[in-house]
Amino acid sequence: MASKRLGKQTVKLQNPPSITSTASIVGPKEGKGPLRLFFDNIIEDEMWGEKSWEKAESKLIRETFSKILQKAGKTSQEINYVISGDLLNQCIAANFGLRESDVPFFGVYGACSTIAESMSIGAMLVDGGFADDVVCITSSHFCSAEKQFRYPLELGTQRPPAAQWTVTGSGGVLLSGKGPGPYITHITTGKIVDMGIKDANNMGAAMAPAAVDTIVTHFKDTGFTPESYDLILTGDLGAIGKEICIELVKEQGFNIANIYNDCGVMIFDREKQDTHAGGSGCGCAATVFAGFVYKKLMDGTLKNVLFIATGALLSPVSTQQGESIPSIAHAISITTSLNQ
Repeated sequence: MASKRLGKQTVKLQNPPSITSTASIVGPKEGKGPLRLFFDNIIEDEMWGEKSWEKAESKLIRETFSKILQKAGKTSQEINYVISGDLLNQCIAANFGLRESDVPFFGVYGACSTIAESMSIGAMLVDGGFADDVVCITSSHFCSAEKQFRYPLELGTQRPPAAQWTVTGSGGVLLSGKGPGPYITHITTGKIVDMGIKDANNMGAAMAPAAVDTIVTHFKDTGFTPESYDLILTGDLGAIGKEICIELVKEQGFNIANIYNDCGVMIFDREKQDTHAGGSGCGCAATVFAGFVYKKLMDGTLKNVLFIATGALLSPVSTQQGESIPSIAHAISITTSLNQ
C-alpha cells in the first residue's frame, strides 16, 4: 500500500530532502529587472560567446550545473542523478549542455513547469532512498524560443498585449538526503487541464486553470489553507493569468490574494521593460526560485512556501494544426523547519 499518499495527487515525504544549494544565471534583460540582485550571474549578451542561441542556452545549463556543485562543495561524481529539461525540441539545451557531466540523467519535459516536475521527481528519489544527491535544473532562452515557437526575430513581428517574454536564464537546485533545509515536505502532481484555449500568445489564460486545479487539490489533499504559507508562488502565469488564478481559486473557497505572486510578474518591470504580460519560459520559475525565493528562505524572511510551476504543453506542430493548449501545474510545499 502506498503509505505516503494523501488523496489522489499528493504525497507526503517521510524523509524530506533538503535544498542544499541553488544557482541562477540570467540574460541582460533579466539582469535589469527587479530581481537582479538575487541572481548568481548576469551574462552580457544573449550569445554569450557562442555561435548560436541554442549553444548559448546549453552553456547556461552547463554553467548553472557547475555553479550548483561549486556552492555545495560537491563534485559531479557525488551526484546520483541530474534531472533536466528545457523548451527546445527534444530538450537539446539540457542534452547538449549536460552531455559531459558524466552523471546519470533523466530528461523531462513539462514546458515551463519543468523545474517543479524535476524537483518533484528528485525529491521522491531522495525520500525513497534511491539517491543521496540529485540536481534538478532547467533553462530557456528568449531568442531560441521565439525562433521555435513563434517567428524568427529578424521578422520583427509585433507581439500582442497578452504575450509574455521568454526568460533567458537557467536555474537549478541540489536536493540532498542530509542538510539543514529548507525541506520539501509535500508534492502535488498536476493533471493535464485543457479549457480549449488556442491562442499561443495568451499562455496565462491557458495555464491558469491548471494552476487552480493543482492549488485547490493541494489544499483538499493536505488540509492546509492559504494561511499555512507565507508565499504561494506560481510560475509563470504573467499578469493576466495571475488575476484569473486568484478569481478561480476564490470561487473554490480559498482566498490566496494576500500571499500570492507569480514568477512571470516578479522577474520583469512590465512597464519599463516592455514585456507586456510578463515573463515565461522554463528559466523563469527556475531562476526566481533559485535566486529570490531560496535566499528569502535562507535568511528567514520566508518560512513556508507553496511553489507551483505551470506549463503549456503545446508544440509548433500542434499550434499549426489548430489544436488547443493542454496545460499542467505541479506544486511543491517547502518549509524551513520540520518542527512546525
